[in-house]
Amino acid sequence: HVQLVESGGASVQAGESLRLSCVASGYTYARMCMGWFRQAPGKEREGVAVIDSDDGSTKYADSVKGRFTISKDNAKNTLYLQMNTLKPEDSATYYCTASFWSGCSLAAGYHKYWGQGTQVTVS
Repeated sequence: HVQLVESGGASVQAGESLRLSCVASGYTYARMCMGWFRQAPGKEREGVAVIDSDDGSTKYADSVKGRFTISKDNAKNTLYLQMNTLKPEDSATYYCTASFWSGCSLAAGYHKYWGQGTQVTVS
C-alpha cells in the first residue's frame, strides 16, 4: 500500500513559519491528488489544501488562503506545506493524504491514503 510519512511539525509562536514535508512511497500510478488535512482536539478533521499532480492546480481552505502554500516535488515524490504567519487556531495534527482517482477535493472522503500526522502547536 501507499505509505505517507510527514515531518516538520513543531511548537512555534504566533507569526512564525513552518514547512511540513510528506514523502510518498509504494505507489504505481503516476497521477495523484495529494493534500493536507488537520485536526485539533475536540474538532472535526478539515481539509487545508490539495494539489493535483497532473496540472499543478491547488485548492485552499478559506482560513489559510494567502498564508499557506502547497507544493510538490515530483522528482522526490515529496509534498510540502509552507505555513506562514501562523496563528494559534492553526494548532492541530496535520495529515498528509493521497488518492489516485479523479476529483482532487478538500473533502476527506476523497482521500484514500493517510499518513500518521505531525503536530503543529502555535502559541
